Amino acid sequence: MAYPPAPPGSPTTLPHGAPRLPPPPRSYDLQERRRSGNMTGGQQERHQCQATDDSEAQMLGSADLDGIKSHRFEDVPAVHRHLVRKSNKGQVVHISKDHKEPSAPCGKLDRTPHEVFVELNELVMDKNQELQWRETARWIKFEEDVEEDTDRWGKPHVASLSFRSLLELRKTISHGAVLLDLNQHTLPGIAHQVVEQMIISDQIKVEDRANVLRALLLKHSHPSDEKEHSSFTQNISAASLASLMVNHHSSSNHIGQAEPSVTDTVMGGGEAACILPDTRIDMEKSEKDNPPKLGMHRSKSKHELKLLEKIPENAEATVVLVGTVAFLEQPSMAFVRLQEAVLLESVLEVPVPVRFLFLLMGPPIANIDYHQIGRSISTLMSDKHFHEAAYLADERQDLLNAINSFLDCSIVLPPSEVGGEELLRSVARFQREMLHKREEQQGKKLKVKEPKSPKDKALQASFKPGDDPLRRSGHLFGGLISDAARRYPKYASDFRDALNPQCMAAIIFIYFAALSPAVTFGGLLGEKTGGLIGVSELIIATAMQGVIFSLLGAQPLLVVGFSGPLLVFEEAFYSFCNANHIEYLTGRVWIGFWLVLIVVIIVAFEGSFLVRFVSRFTQEIFSFLISLIFIYETFSKLGKIFQEHPLQRCYLVNDTWISSSCNNTVVGVPGKVVGEPNTALLTLVLMSGTFFIAFYLRKFKNSAFFPGKLRRMIGDFGVPIAILIMVLVDYSIKDTYTQKLSVPTGFSVTSPEKRRWLIPPLGSDGQFPVWMMATSILPALLVFILIFMETQITTLIVSKKERMLLKGSGFHLDLFIIVAIGGVSALFGLPWLAAATVRSVTHANALTVMSKAVAPGDKPRIHEVKEQRVTGFLVALFVGLSIVIGDLLRQIPIAVLFGIFLYMGVMSLNGIQLTERMLLLLMPPKYHPDHTYVRKVRTLRMHLFTGIQLVCLAALWTVMSTVASLAFPFVLILTVPIKWFLLPRIFTTREMQCLDADDAEPKFDEREGQDEYTEMVPT
Repeated sequence: MAYPPAPPGSPTTLPHGAPRLPPPPRSYDLQERRRSGNMTGGQQERHQCQATDDSEAQMLGSADLDGIKSHRFEDVPAVHRHLVRKSNKGQVVHISKDHKEPSAPCGKLDRTPHEVFVELNELVMDKNQELQWRETARWIKFEEDVEEDTDRWGKPHVASLSFRSLLELRKTISHGAVLLDLNQHTLPGIAHQVVEQMIISDQIKVEDRANVLRALLLKHSHPSDEKEHSSFTQNISAASLASLMVNHHSSSNHIGQAEPSVTDTVMGGGEAACILPDTRIDMEKSEKDNPPKLGMHRSKSKHELKLLEKIPENAEATVVLVGTVAFLEQPSMAFVRLQEAVLLESVLEVPVPVRFLFLLMGPPIANIDYHQIGRSISTLMSDKHFHEAAYLADERQDLLNAINSFLDCSIVLPPSEVGGEELLRSVARFQREMLHKREEQQGKKLKVKEPKSPKDKALQASFKPGDDPLRRSGHLFGGLISDAARRYPKYASDFRDALNPQCMAAIIFIYFAALSPAVTFGGLLGEKTGGLIGVSELIIATAMQGVIFSLLGAQPLLVVGFSGPLLVFEEAFYSFCNANHIEYLTGRVWIGFWLVLIVVIIVAFEGSFLVRFVSRFTQEIFSFLISLIFIYETFSKLGKIFQEHPLQRCYLVNDTWISSSCNNTVVGVPGKVVGEPNTALLTLVLMSGTFFIAFYLRKFKNSAFFPGKLRRMIGDFGVPIAILIMVLVDYSIKDTYTQKLSVPTGFSVTSPEKRRWLIPPLGSDGQFPVWMMATSILPALLVFILIFMETQITTLIVSKKERMLLKGSGFHLDLFIIVAIGGVSALFGLPWLAAATVRSVTHANALTVMSKAVAPGDKPRIHEVKEQRVTGFLVALFVGLSIVIGDLLRQIPIAVLFGIFLYMGVMSLNGIQLTERMLLLLMPPKYHPDHTYVRKVRTLRMHLFTGIQLVCLAALWTVMSTVASLAFPFVLILTVPIKWFLLPRIFTTREMQCLDADDAEPKFDEREGQDEYTEMVPT
């Protein structure tokens, strides 16, 4: 018989009239509701086999009872505890007696992606037979593994993952626990929340709670830890866990059994019943009242400080924990993103705040490799696009989508043997193409981010399209005024920024880099001009023009100096003047006057914009020509020495006695020593020794020997070291004559008997031809072309966007200052100068500050460039003061300068694409390198382009070697219309983009055995 239900709030009565009192209020733990079915923990044990209570069972049929029993006690795959589910928005699981819903945060959660540092820890047994988390790999950008035998770090490399491990990872994340924006600040707190969520998601049993907690809180060890004196004072014992475990029963609520050791529990040897099933976790109270004191504090070591320099600033860490345990029945996974990054002491190798945690534990299973799955998630988290998706994820599906995107851009290699690295070249190319597509897709999704730091804003502002220094304003002197208005307001900072140790070190280096060419070119210029212009004039011109330009120039990083094309012009003009009986120095004065007029006109009409039309085609021809000049002059002078001092079977002992076995005689030439024994051979030795020492010291800079700073110092000072060594060798051989550098004593011209410091414009006798005054505009135009091309191309290279210069450049202002000073200098018989490419690039590199936060194996990035005027000013001043060390300069043999010229010529060939394509003419196509102009252009078409450049080069060399050598700048400038009007009729647009692309970007390769200072376009 059924009884009607009682009204709400009224006491119920039994059939015999006895009142049924309402049950007393019972407090139960919230965790008891997180059980299978609809039963609480206490009822679950008493009603394992009862579908419902007795009164209700009497009212139902057997079929209904079977349905209820099946629903409540059997595991139905399609129905899994729909009442207790984690929100799709990654809510935080709160477990406490006084449970309250989390209040909405005051502000928006910080999900700004940061750079990441990933550490992989595996559960291993140490030498004391105790379990611990041992670091086996780490990722800053590339993977670094710990060598098992030596316990040291291996070389960084690109992580290679198995496809199966990626699929297993996706499977575990799709079925595992995902906690997003977890609000915890300690490792025990994080561990408790992870364990509870794993219980809720049916990954582990309730009785495994304590064992998993013990495993999570085990000690962490790293290869950098001291083996004998452990930094950890104690492990996380079971007693420490017991302090965090509180029983809610009032009777028999104490754990009476002894706690097993951590190792026994994790490995399955302990009794799982040591932690009663009725225990609960009240993290809010335990963390507030009894904060865990784990005693895991470590002081920073040198290794940690060095590693911290490699990790980007504001980076956040990801901890990956994987291992096998015996007490679990199935693999259990948890992916945690903390609401805020927290510093977990002694967990990581370095003190980096942790934002992500990945846990994978399970029994040993043949088809699951926990180590490979750990490497997979670590590699994913080190990937830029995936960890950005992990920061922005709102639910599990976002992580799965990011994994799918990663798989779409991954490459699967067939399981076949690879005979050599050449077979893998296509893999690298295919990867670059996939990465390029991925970047394009990502760029469409993400909006352009606003710059945050002042430096980023300044950098973005300095490269606005409307602020292009080569953009014409349409007004007279508009470009010059814009350059001055852009650069001079920052004049005071040009001196403040020089208060840096790196600037002081750069002064010493650039001083030798500027002095060596000045002495070398000065000695050669003295021979070309009959001593009218020599070392003294070139040193003084370098000092005077360098000081003025460093104080007034718009780009003080440029180094003003003499160059090969100007040497060719000086030789050609000197020969022209001798042939026509014209005073050479007076003709240079009138050329200087015309130079000033030409530069005023060009700057007034903003002619510097023409440098845009000087493409790679012309630059390569120009650079290759300079290298040929250096190499040719070296062997030409060496040949003359062998002619003057030939190798003979016997030599003159004195002017009157001749060996009876000799049939030749030597006629003495006044003022010139000839026929000296062993002079030619010693000259060859000195030249070769200087070249090879300088060359291999430059290579030593890129070797793997000694620390990087020592290598760089030796390599940067390779030329002065080579000069010093060979001068000492020559000084020690006293019985063999060698020609020395001619330098006057004190502040004097090279040939006092031929000239004075002030050159009269009308000649020494006042009879300088009037027609020559007017026609000097033609050689002046040639000189201007040379100075214009060298200065503007050098400014383009130094001012590239990749160098991150913030103060800008001034093409019009710099050209005006250099040419105007050169024009006035002709009155004093000083040589014209231009912005020297190699020295300017070297100066910029020496003042470049590279970011210390460079991942091992990654290319260094430019942090800033010390844009200031002090280094250029002091270098020019010190070069001028070098004139007082004339006694030392007079000890330098000419042969040593020949070696420096050969070194400059050979090194200038490096980095020129024309040189590489010339070598490809001698190679079969299968051995061609993997360059864009090789892959995208047919071989015959590529060789045709190289042939056209060689024809232009031969024409330039022919003109330069004849009486028409004065016209070679005109022939050089003709290569510009050839590129713009002739080549487009022969080659397609795609071919021209590959062969004539402007890819001369600064390269700062600081991998092992390489250096960050690398010239780009040597001249």
